[in-house]
Amino acid sequence: MARVKIEAFDLKPGCLIAGKYRILSKLGGGWEGEVYRVEETRTRIERAAKLFYPKRNPRGRAARIYARKLHRLRYCAMPIQYHTDESFTFKGASITALISEYVEGDLLSEFIARQPGKRLLPFEGLHLLHALATGMAEIHQAGEYHGDLHSENIIVSRHGLSFELKLLDLFHLDDTKTENRRTDIIDLIRLFYDSLGGKRHYARQPAAVKEIICGLKQGLILGKFRTMVQLKRHLESMSW
Repeated sequence: MARVKIEAFDLKPGCLIAGKYRILSKLGGGWEGEVYRVEETRTRIERAAKLFYPKRNPRGRAARIYARKLHRLRYCAMPIQYHTDESFTFKGASITALISEYVEGDLLSEFIARQPGKRLLPFEGLHLLHALATGMAEIHQAGEYHGDLHSENIIVSRHGLSFELKLLDLFHLDDTKTENRRTDIIDLIRLFYDSLGGKRHYARQPAAVKEIICGLKQGLILGKFRTMVQLKRHLESMSW
């Protein structure tokens, strides 16, 4: 019998995986798999579990790379902390689940959607961008990158005088090419642009904001911010 092609897990609350983790809710999904909030049945401690689609994880390679990447970044503030890996059977296929810390908070997309006008004011947006740039600068300086930054894989764990952020997921590719770190810079500027209301509100943004966004022209952005550290320093020294 041919093995069922798994395009989604869509596990419901109450399902048990690996014999000891109970599904509480789905947190998100992406190209590699899906992320769930789970509870250890013995301790009742909540964790996050990333489940890999078999076609994206041949012979467990993607999961191993991802776990090692999280381990290398364990001293950086934004990545979640990796704990262990587990396996279970789903529709006849062996599935790898990486277990990590669970962080309370809201997806960035949900947080922004609750703000007046479903967008941030420029001052708030700049604080968000600075928090992102600070966290990503640590990751880049550790020789890594994210590779797939968007508002569905960033968690706002606290918002006050500044943003405290966590990355729900990372892209697993086993290389650290400069172009991937540059893609992170472009993605951060795009997140900043979208958080301020995107195209609809761009014309009315302050000049200092437009100087960062550069009309989303990648060449202009990378000409101005060649590294994440340069972007961070610009934000810390900019004047209005």
